[in-house]
Amino acid sequence: MPPLSLPRMCIFRYKNKDSFQGLATWCSAIHTDCGTWSLSSGRLSNKAQFLKTTSDSVSLARTARQVWGRRSTTPYMCYTTSSNDDRTDWLWSEYNEIKSQTEALVPVILRNSVNPDTIFANNEMSLHDIEIYGFDYDYTLAFYSSHLHTLIFNIARDILIEEHRYPEGLREYEYIPNFVVRGLHYDVQKALLMKIDAFHYIQLGTVYRGLHPVPDKEVIAMYEGSHVPLEIMSDFYGKSSHGHTMKQFMDIFSLPEMNLLCCVNDYFMKHNIDYEPVHLYKDVKQAIGDVHVKGKMYRAVEADIEKYICYGEQTHAVLKKLSENGKKMFLITNSPFDFVDRGMNYIVGKDWRDLFDIVIVQADKPGFFNDRRKPFRRVTDRGVLWDRIHHLEKGQIYKQGNLYEFLRLTGWMGNKVLYFGDHIYSDLADLTLRHGWRTGAIIPELRKEIKIMNTEEYIHTMSWLQGLTGLVERMQVYRDPASQAVVQQWIEEREDIRSRTKDIFNSQFGSLFRTYHNPTYFSRRLSRFADIYMASISCLLNYDLQHTFFPRRTPLQHEASLWPEQCSAGGVGAPHLS
Repeated sequence: MPPLSLPRMCIFRYKNKDSFQGLATWCSAIHTDCGTWSLSSGRLSNKAQFLKTTSDSVSLARTARQVWGRRSTTPYMCYTTSSNDDRTDWLWSEYNEIKSQTEALVPVILRNSVNPDTIFANNEMSLHDIEIYGFDYDYTLAFYSSHLHTLIFNIARDILIEEHRYPEGLREYEYIPNFVVRGLHYDVQKALLMKIDAFHYIQLGTVYRGLHPVPDKEVIAMYEGSHVPLEIMSDFYGKSSHGHTMKQFMDIFSLPEMNLLCCVNDYFMKHNIDYEPVHLYKDVKQAIGDVHVKGKMYRAVEADIEKYICYGEQTHAVLKKLSENGKKMFLITNSPFDFVDRGMNYIVGKDWRDLFDIVIVQADKPGFFNDRRKPFRRVTDRGVLWDRIHHLEKGQIYKQGNLYEFLRLTGWMGNKVLYFGDHIYSDLADLTLRHGWRTGAIIPELRKEIKIMNTEEYIHTMSWLQGLTGLVERMQVYRDPASQAVVQQWIEEREDIRSRTKDIFNSQFGSLFRTYHNPTYFSRRLSRFADIYMASISCLLNYDLQHTFFPRRTPLQHEASLWPEQCSAGGVGAPHLS
């Protein structure tokens, strides 16, 4: 997953005076995702000279290029006959030196902040080749306020009580903003919510039963370690089916569902009520589904649209820009027409349908993309018609259908089509794997996470974490008890910093995109199924329609980094704020 990987520190010193130079070069790498480097020549004379020559990202990259050499393949090894006290003093002097150097570089890194309005590329793609643009509706064209999550939670909670005979005491629970993040897994049989990384390892410290964390020892005992075998992971679409016991929550609408699962579990445990976790999961899933299927959410939003929908002035600007440049556009959404029409009237205006060549509602994605059986039906003011559809006409509204029929009727095939959606599985996976469309993921959380990554607190913490990790990696070769005691103190400090780094994003589950160091399972799927990703479609306003997006060539672990100009790929000129 190169585009999402962060480099690890690799300062293998041949001489002590090179250490600051190596750290500085690495800090450039960590903030631009450009890989792992080591040094052999082009030494700078002192810290002040380095800081002077690295006041911006371009100079930083140029300086790095001057000092890069061949990547080290073996760690620095030093065996001396010095006493334990001398060795201990030396280790702590190395520690203090690295720490002071890291702190000196924080202001330089701060001046190279990442622009949250950047479009990031997983796969090379040129807008010049795109003739047709497709969109999902919810969280792609329409963005909702936090009031919507509270609404969904409250309606589903009341359905559990009134229709499934759950305890009346559940009304005491309210939606908890910022408790969960997207992409989490839920073990249906054990009633545990957790974050899993790209290699199927549970991030310890992020496993919750109800509203409370499960101790690491208990997690390791239940799973015989922290690895989740493939056969119990969620299926291709993140669902718990066909023997899979895990469910992955991938869309933004799932945040209230995770909240409700945790609250009901918490109530049952708090009151010592014996319950079957599988039944609880299915009941909550059905209650959440009923919020949508029975139209309760749609009616509430339509009745107070200004409360629930964020005004989409930039959405209108994007659609207008594409239309003025002769691009064809279509909409495929699972939402019903009346709901979409009310929202688009508010966001774009009453003439919104004139911008789209084809509008398809109640599409039943992801089935729409792989089930050939459902034909299209035309929706009119008089209701749904029964006539056979021979053409998909502009100005008409269609429901259901399937992509194979869509491709036959339009001829819109291959990489001239770019489709945007927020659900990596339901919106993007089949289009990438089966049909060759280009795909763009809308990740609203991205803007918040980038802003956090641009803060001094995060840069300082992460820089020192990487510096300390490199120090542990190099100094572990000293096996005498005194040296090992020092290294053990560093390891404990590193664990504390890792925990604090997680808490910067979310105190329960951390970042959407990373576990402590690995990409999350969510990130893995994002890099596989999305050619590009961004915080909102408004990011398209920063690019002309001839722009080519290039993924950053982040070196593999065995590769040397030799292309500093790649550090600026993937953004508006460069993905940095001036």
